[in-house]
Amino acid sequence: MDTIQIIITLILFVLLVIPMGKYLYKVISKEKSFADPVFNKIDNLIFKCCSIDSEEMSWKKYAASLLITNLVMALICFLILLIQGIHLLNPNGIKGMNIGLAFNTAISFITNTNLQNYSGESGVSYLSQMAVMTYLMFTSAATGFAVAAGFMRGIIGKKKTIGNYYIDLVRVITRVLLPISMIIAVVLISQGVPQTLSTNVTANTIEGKLQDIALGPVASLEAIKQFGTNGGGFFGANSAHPFENPNPFTNLIEILSMMLLSGSIVYAFGLMVKNKKQGWTIFIAMSVLFLITLPVCYHAEHAGNPNLAAIGLSQAAGNMEGKEVRFGVAESSLFTSVTTAFTTGAVNTSIDSLTPLGSFVPMWNMMLNVAFGGKGVGFIGMIMYAILTVFICGLMVGRTPEFLSKKIEGKEIKLIASAILIHPLIILMPTAFTLISKNGLSSIAYPGFHGLSQVLYMFTTSAANNGSSMQGLASTTTFWNISTGFIMLLGRYVSIILLLAVAGSLSSKRTIPETSGTFRTDNSTFIAMLIFIVLIIGALTFLPALMLGPVAEHLTLRR
Repeated sequence: MDTIQIIITLILFVLLVIPMGKYLYKVISKEKSFADPVFNKIDNLIFKCCSIDSEEMSWKKYAASLLITNLVMALICFLILLIQGIHLLNPNGIKGMNIGLAFNTAISFITNTNLQNYSGESGVSYLSQMAVMTYLMFTSAATGFAVAAGFMRGIIGKKKTIGNYYIDLVRVITRVLLPISMIIAVVLISQGVPQTLSTNVTANTIEGKLQDIALGPVASLEAIKQFGTNGGGFFGANSAHPFENPNPFTNLIEILSMMLLSGSIVYAFGLMVKNKKQGWTIFIAMSVLFLITLPVCYHAEHAGNPNLAAIGLSQAAGNMEGKEVRFGVAESSLFTSVTTAFTTGAVNTSIDSLTPLGSFVPMWNMMLNVAFGGKGVGFIGMIMYAILTVFICGLMVGRTPEFLSKKIEGKEIKLIASAILIHPLIILMPTAFTLISKNGLSSIAYPGFHGLSQVLYMFTTSAANNGSSMQGLASTTTFWNISTGFIMLLGRYVSIILLLAVAGSLSSKRTIPETSGTFRTDNSTFIAMLIFIVLIIGALTFLPALMLGPVAEHLTLRR
């Protein structure tokens, strides 16, 4: 039954990808759609009020526009977090954040990471939940989507421009994120998720004591949290909280919401290049990378803890520590695999309570960051590996490296190599520094292999802009707020700029007609080579660190 639940969820995902992918293609390419009569009026009003013209941008102007708008939004939200203690949409009297935490939180949400070094229900006011968290969930998700749109235009286009960032940003919010999030929110409300501005409720427990029950505008945040691959929860328990994720049906809705856009944009890519096989090739490669790890997490959690079994505690239900009974091992394992493969960061179980091999999977997914990945950014990361695969294979067989009829040369490979190297660099180096620093060591709750895993996980989730956490690490200090804040910035914007530069370089190149010597990138051979390249680079880069963390802990546990 557990396996059937997982299979049904994955089948629904594939079925939904096709219609959503077609719609995303129309949004990106500005082709006519059924929604135009309504959304054209809304978009045109926004463009007029904001003085947005339709001028096409070079990759440099596109990147500069992205950075400036993100900087302004982050500064405004940073200030709101500092002054949230004012009596405006703050019925529970939440105080303002300190500078370090406000810095980390603003950076976290603007970068689509949503790492939370605070507890949602007691750390931020309703004003912040709506004007900072929910607002940035829309804009950061739209930013990733806009980058993917510009990148696609660049690598397949025939001119030096890649689109208009402001138009892309507005269109994805008004035509995709807002309407579908509203539908998801209504569904969640129907299942018992709160949506109110009322103050917290005090109730009597069965022990005769008083309990403060937190409420708020939860459903609206929860919808874009999952659909926009954001992950930051209204409550500290995130999607394990019954007010965020009440039952197995809402769990299914949230899983599909996390997967939908990241998968659909790959299908839209196939339509953009006028070659559906090319889109399915990338989709299948991503799916294989995801499906390799999913059974590992499930079987590790289903096997349970041998130490508990040795003292007579039944492990028939699997490792239930840190899990919600209403979800069990299957839905918890699937949720954990999806939220880290699609880099959402929402959790319906305690990552810190997973078995060692169970925790290996989310770390590995974030380290690769291309098994679908975050909306838009994960896709262009996989295309980066596809271009590298073409280059390597082309050199091996003596063929000119080409991708989508564009010649791949040294400039593009240098940019791609830099983008590949920055990811492990900002994970492994800070981890090593933390493990020899006083501030870092003092925050580790469980010394040994598990403590190393906690530190490694924290920097991995920050660099991958995921935002999930192993919880056991004392991460509310200035050291962690500042360090992870800068890692989130580097993980988000350095790779985006480098890959936009690749798109800009390819956009100015003329297309080369296909010949008998062209290396095809839409067949099973290319799928196998692409998966091999991703796994080899990932293994050589990250396996040594993983061996010292979750793998060593697993061997110790089974000894």
